[in-house]
Amino acid sequence: MSAVKMDMEQARFNMIEQQIRPWEVLDPEVLDILATVKREDFVPAAHRALAFADLELPIGNGQTMLQPKIDARVLQEVNVRSTDVVLEVGTGSGYMAALLAANAEYVHTVEIDSVLAETARQNLRQAGITNVSVEIGDASQGWSASSPYDVIVISGALRELPEAFLQQLKPGGRLVAFIGEPPVMEAQLVTRTADRAFTTINLFETVVAPLSSRKRPRFVF
Repeated sequence: MSAVKMDMEQARFNMIEQQIRPWEVLDPEVLDILATVKREDFVPAAHRALAFADLELPIGNGQTMLQPKIDARVLQEVNVRSTDVVLEVGTGSGYMAALLAANAEYVHTVEIDSVLAETARQNLRQAGITNVSVEIGDASQGWSASSPYDVIVISGALRELPEAFLQQLKPGGRLVAFIGEPPVMEAQLVTRTADRAFTTINLFETVVAPLSSRKRPRFVF
């Protein structure tokens, strides 16, 4: 193993031990996915040295990647199973889609920015991930094309959760979204417990970038 690769593996180990485990991400399967999916392959070359830092990293066109610990916690909370069909809204670099795809039957990920969508496709292809489709469009109000879904992950903040997402979730399905406005947002886990019944759990407080849409939100940071 080359010195550079050894350094990357040590940085990945440190990320898991120092950032992710302290955030109550302890599921062995999730930790194994985080150790296996190469985060650095989804980070722009200019920022690759910071791939494992506790930071939101710029990925181009004004967009950022979530912090590793937030990706990890979301992955743990949605508890993806091998038969699950997953919707991700806000593809970015494709990293979250890659994490979700590790256990899912199939992932549909939607990106409004065509340049980022193509970059994500290339990243996923180079990583050898074949059970993800990157679709271009505005899914900020839901994405009915392949609904209903077992899991929905919305990788950007919303002022409130559109009803369409709830209706596109299968009974037993799980959804994670970041709801609210700066300076405080809540990461929420919504579970569809029956046809017309939902439970919502507030997971943690955070601040993440707003989800891009055709109608730009008026968040002020």
